[in-house]
Amino acid sequence: MNENQLLNVSSSPHIRDRKLTTGQVMLDVVLALMPATVFGIVRYGLHALLVILLSVLAAVLSEYLFDLIAHKKNTVKDGSAVVTGLLLALSLPPEAPLYLPILGSIFAILVVKCFFGGLGKNFLNPALTARCFLLISFGTAMTNFSVDGVSSATPLAALNAGDAVNVAKIYLGTTNGVIGGSALALLIGGLYLWAAGGITLEIPVSCIVVFTLFMGFFGEGGFAPAYLIAQICGGGLLMGAFFMATDPVTSPVTSRGHIIYGAIIGLLAGLFRVYGSSADSFSYAIIISNMFVPFIDKLPIPKPLGYKGGEYKEREFPKSAINLTVITLIAGLLLSGVYAMTKTKIEEQEIAANQESYLEVCPDAESFQYDSDLDAAVEALAGEAYDSSSFGKTYINDVLVGYNANDEIVGYVISVTSGDGFEGDITLSVGLTTDGTVIKIAFTTLNETAGMGMRVDEDAFKSQFEGVNTDAFILNKSGSSTEENEIDSVSGASTSSGAVVNAVNTALAFFAEYIG
Repeated sequence: MNENQLLNVSSSPHIRDRKLTTGQVMLDVVLALMPATVFGIVRYGLHALLVILLSVLAAVLSEYLFDLIAHKKNTVKDGSAVVTGLLLALSLPPEAPLYLPILGSIFAILVVKCFFGGLGKNFLNPALTARCFLLISFGTAMTNFSVDGVSSATPLAALNAGDAVNVAKIYLGTTNGVIGGSALALLIGGLYLWAAGGITLEIPVSCIVVFTLFMGFFGEGGFAPAYLIAQICGGGLLMGAFFMATDPVTSPVTSRGHIIYGAIIGLLAGLFRVYGSSADSFSYAIIISNMFVPFIDKLPIPKPLGYKGGEYKEREFPKSAINLTVITLIAGLLLSGVYAMTKTKIEEQEIAANQESYLEVCPDAESFQYDSDLDAAVEALAGEAYDSSSFGKTYINDVLVGYNANDEIVGYVISVTSGDGFEGDITLSVGLTTDGTVIKIAFTTLNETAGMGMRVDEDAFKSQFEGVNTDAFILNKSGSSTEENEIDSVSGASTSSGAVVNAVNTALAFFAEYIG
């Protein structure tokens, strides 16, 4: 038997059509992603385009260089690296730092794909695993959804907080979210991919149906149509169901296996979204389900064609699949248990920390109360930045009125968050007298660099605000201020200092507009 007559036994995906190649399959996926890609670029602009280009380029170069160094056949031409880079880019925030798509694509191609033997041998979806890696390593940057420098909550985050959302905007993708977040564009692409024969509908349909039923029975909105549509169109469900979960390498090989696999994803996604801490749960649901695939592939083994004789005995489950499944379930239960046990305690500690900061910045108050008019003013901001042109990404969280023992107003406390910190959000409480003089400031969230940005919490910096009555403070980066409203920047931490000054100025502006 010569070499051309030998049978080539390899891992999935298996091609059953001589006219169909891996390159053709990957081209169909790229074409299917074009509606979401074009919409994302038009919606979010040049930075989104750079994120996409860098992600794809980093993925292709990583695979090319690995093949070159490892003396392997060049596999870049099959297009799988392009698909991985594009899928990763579309799942990133539109203003993500440019190092994120580069690091993510390198991790996806090298660690998840090439180190396991290349296409067909990786057991996790490369793009999704890279996204989870970035979420864990760069959580602040990965959850900073903003447009033109103005941040606001994603629709699902707003929905989970009890706020109303515009379902039409979620469907079209005109709300804040990832670059490829248009549900309409993803549906168009998914239907094209199905019509082209790139996928079957068992996985996306079973996934969406189970997820919808779970949200209807256990979600706060029940079976309300607007609530369910918002859940389906947001949070990466459609991208995951049509483009990630259907990856032929990391999904089962039989139709019944597809249904089981899709149902597991839908169940986990619903479980994480209802009881988890993040609305973005689909990435974790899929990569955990990837681990069940070896087990699922053993469930619906068909009887061999033409089998004769006694009753057909299916092969036993491999021990490795059983062990992996058990480990995954135990780890998931342990993590869920730890979160459930600590969630209440963490919330209590946060409330206590806030109350402590209120007393610190308004020490003459015996009690703090909310005012209906001020609450309405905060709610009218709808989570948007207060005045991005003047103060950057700053947000009013709470406004409380301080009363003494005689029920007389002695001051106000305004909680403000700045999204312009060097290491993420900075939240502080600003105490003001009835005439708008700053009593004191105190931080409730501060994660700046130790020895640099964290020095804004030192009295030498914070005391500059105390006892000053002004319309706005000015940051002096050169030091040695002579004016009362000038704030000397912390040396080497002008970004952190500027974020604090902007937060205090936001509190003063709110006071002037709604109180003073």
